[in-house]
Amino acid sequence: MAERNWTALIAEDEALLRSALVDLLRAAWPQLDIVAECADGASAVEALAEHQPDVAFLDIRMPGLSGLEVAAASAQASPRTQIVFVTAYDQYAIDAFERGAIDYLLKPIAAERLAATVQRLQQRTGKADAEALAGMLERLSITLPRMSSTPPLTWLTASTGRETRLILVDDVAYFHADNKYTTVVTADGEALLRKPIRDLLAVLDPSTFKQIHRSTIVNLKAIAGIVRDDSGKGTVRLKSRPETLTVSQPFMTLFRHM
Repeated sequence: MAERNWTALIAEDEALLRSALVDLLRAAWPQLDIVAECADGASAVEALAEHQPDVAFLDIRMPGLSGLEVAAASAQASPRTQIVFVTAYDQYAIDAFERGAIDYLLKPIAAERLAATVQRLQQRTGKADAEALAGMLERLSITLPRMSSTPPLTWLTASTGRETRLILVDDVAYFHADNKYTTVVTADGEALLRKPIRDLLAVLDPSTFKQIHRSTIVNLKAIAGIVRDDSGKGTVRLKSRPETLTVSQPFMTLFRHM
């Protein structure tokens, strides 16, 4: 019987490390078809839903959505996908990984260790163990240290015409991508921030700000309600703004407890 072709997604925010993992995988697993290479968690969630890969190699520490959040979203976005975490954490993570029977790779990735992971993946039935993954994610959320030691952003400067405004981050209802800039929306109006939305993800407090679409980050404190439609997408109503915001289907998993 011919060996079936597997598909894979790679999510790693550092380009050199992402490229190195691609090269290692191509050497260790020539039959593997890498269908998506993602530089952030939001892109990974959308790529999971689009491609439904057999396996996803997720860096735990990414700006915005972490690898743990992407894995949690995969339960609905792509239930068949097996997860392999790529991490620089050692003593914090290994016990949780082992008890959860979930594959992991420690940075820097050794070719021998990757070969062993590939062998284990190929020996499985090709279906993710959702129960094991959920249990491991719960343990890791408690065990792992905070993803960033840098205090979250508290204020920013944005422009409205010729005027430069000082805006408290807590006053922001949402951020919306505007080409290579970002529109900052508050109860009082809009301003333009000369920073791409992806860069904001690394400096915002992840417990308060959540990405709900590739182009939108919302302040959870500004949400009045969320409604899911029959297609699986959601709509966010805001407390201080008349417009509504679309939550793309893969991101709805992140709001399941709201």
